[in-house]
Amino acid sequence: MAMSDFLEAEILDHILNGLTYTAPASVYVALFTAAPSDSGGGTEVSGGSYARVQVTAGFSTDDTDTRFSNDANVTFPQASASWGTVTHFGLFDASSGGNLLFHGALTASQAVGDNDQVQFPADGLGVTIA
Repeated sequence: MAMSDFLEAEILDHILNGLTYTAPASVYVALFTAAPSDSGGGTEVSGGSYARVQVTAGFSTDDTDTRFSNDANVTFPQASASWGTVTHFGLFDASSGGNLLFHGALTASQAVGDNDQVQFPADGLGVTIA
């Protein structure tokens, strides 16, 4: 998973320039059919009852890294039309628009058709800064 240019700049400004960074009250998972980059972009799914889903995170650590991950299933609305083939996901600070925080590729692409439902199991989305 990669950190966005937006979040990198916010963290650097906070640490090195003493500027305030206020963490978002909520984080939302978005699905993409074309990869976003650190600067944003990509093609987020739209239409067919698609909506970003709020995620809650738990904290775990082991001997080699510190990792944040979803502590409950993340379940998207049931598709009412084809969403295409989902290849990537992103974490945003808003339910629509907003700023991309992190992004990554799915382990396996998933074609989402009418009546399908995408779900990430608990601990299925993780953010590790190594």
